[in-house]
Amino acid sequence: MTIRRLPEGTVNRIAAGEVVERPASVVKELVENAIDAGATRIDISMAGAGRDLIVVADDGVGMTRDELVLAIERHATSKLPDDDLVRIEHLGFRGEALPSIGSVSRMTLSSRARGSDAAWQLQVEGGRVSGPQPASLPGGTRIEVRDLFFATPARLKFLKTDRSEAASIAEIVKRLAMANPLVGFTLREGEREVFAYLSSSGADASRDRLAAVMGRDFADNSVAVAVERDGVRLAGFAGLPTMNRGNAQAQYLFVNRRPVRDRLFTGAIRGAYQDLMSRHRHPVVALFLDLPPDAVDVNVHPAKAEVRFRDEQLVRGLIVSAVRRALAEAGHRASSTVAAEASAAFRTGSQGAFYGPAGRANGSSGLAEAAAAFQHQAPPGAQTGQHDPDGFAPASRTTEATTGSAQHYPLGAAVGQLHETYIVAQTEDGLIVVDQHAAHERLVYERMKKALLSGVARQGMLIPEVVEMDEGAVGRVLARAEELAELGLVVEPFGGGAVIVREQPALLGEVDLKGLVRDLADDLAEFDDATTLTERLNDVCSTMACHGSVRAGRRMTADEMNALLREMEATPNSGQCNHGRPTYIELQLPDIERLFGRR
Repeated sequence: MTIRRLPEGTVNRIAAGEVVERPASVVKELVENAIDAGATRIDISMAGAGRDLIVVADDGVGMTRDELVLAIERHATSKLPDDDLVRIEHLGFRGEALPSIGSVSRMTLSSRARGSDAAWQLQVEGGRVSGPQPASLPGGTRIEVRDLFFATPARLKFLKTDRSEAASIAEIVKRLAMANPLVGFTLREGEREVFAYLSSSGADASRDRLAAVMGRDFADNSVAVAVERDGVRLAGFAGLPTMNRGNAQAQYLFVNRRPVRDRLFTGAIRGAYQDLMSRHRHPVVALFLDLPPDAVDVNVHPAKAEVRFRDEQLVRGLIVSAVRRALAEAGHRASSTVAAEASAAFRTGSQGAFYGPAGRANGSSGLAEAAAAFQHQAPPGAQTGQHDPDGFAPASRTTEATTGSAQHYPLGAAVGQLHETYIVAQTEDGLIVVDQHAAHERLVYERMKKALLSGVARQGMLIPEVVEMDEGAVGRVLARAEELAELGLVVEPFGGGAVIVREQPALLGEVDLKGLVRDLADDLAEFDDATTLTERLNDVCSTMACHGSVRAGRRMTADEMNALLREMEATPNSGQCNHGRPTYIELQLPDIERLFGRR
């Protein structure tokens, strides 16, 4: 075989395969160019999910006639004035986008340079150029892409459904809009406006744009993150742990205003929320990382979606510590979406039916029948104000005075206990329902983490507890006996298939030691040999806290319930248990009134 130089058209199509993967790739490149051109408004239109038509128009600086001709040549760019690939300060810089798009589509470029009295137009069809020629355009640049991949039809077979491709375009534009709140964005599909984000300015510009893109729920249920270390600045918002998702799609990272997907970021977020939610749930975050251009390499992949940091440990540590601190400062806050879900659960179904305890749909007549049946079988005294000992237990018969003063606290004053599991508290403008086990589990867990700093106090057992397990579980526990002792749990071998517990952490109080040790053995099975227990303290402390907390089914006094509420108010992260479930639900008085049709 003879080595030969490939034709220019073939070279362009090879390059296009890297840059133009799908319609969303075209939109990304064109919108990034518009942002780099200083646009304050960008309008995007599409037809056929981008296959048939993509139009991107902006009010940026525009291009002269000569610049327009040069723009469609490979590796021609205005964004590397010093040819420095180390200090990249623009979204685009490779000079590949326009020639790549033009080689696989029918592209028309129209532009008018700022301050110029003439506009020019250029056409590229499958790599063949015609023009430039005079055009009519008030200013900025307008790029029209038709019949995408007509020159490489095999590529069309690899595209997804129209709905999927259109959704991908919307996601790309949303990410760029989140990073650029000073720019207005509109996206249209045919005659339908998909969304329109107005440009904004001021201190709240970023939060307003995030609320517009991610929803008001995120703005209302997130905490601000702002920290700077060694020239690296992190800002943005982290969602409360009780506002979570089944996947990580709602986690956004922007590096120098560039949307990126980075495994380091994903791992850092997982570490920051490690002891705040289940491993199978994912938080909602939007973080903006700004650092010197020479501290990050964005020239890793043609799509520029991946980056490499010069100091990865600094970046990871900054994200973990900043998010943890922000969440801790949120105190006992829980997501307001929890209350909305609770209200929805009380409301009737879509067909106006109420699903009762038996799972049977009941209309109004059904409720009347159920009420009549209840009254018929109610025991003596049930209609005279007496309370069912297995149902609602009042906190006290003389709590009116204390309730009046204590309800000024954020979590109010306890007025009773439901099914020996849920604490009901009255606030100034509503009510709170607290899961006593979940709440106390978080409190014990935070106490254990604090105690670790000065050493966990131990309590000797009057009668040591013998725990029988299989030999594998016994081996795992004994292999970590020294580290478990640092946590206040002293275990020793006891025959071939058991261990004996001689001391336990004093702050746990009464605890099911057999269940605790067996659960710890299961947790230790997930550790690898190189992982020290100290590095997995959160998991171990969480297991201990679960066993050492107030269990459902325990009757609590009014003083105990109010003490729990006051400690929750003073404890970081007490709005959720160690698995990310809410510890309490708040219903404001308007919510309650809506349930009863008063509003």
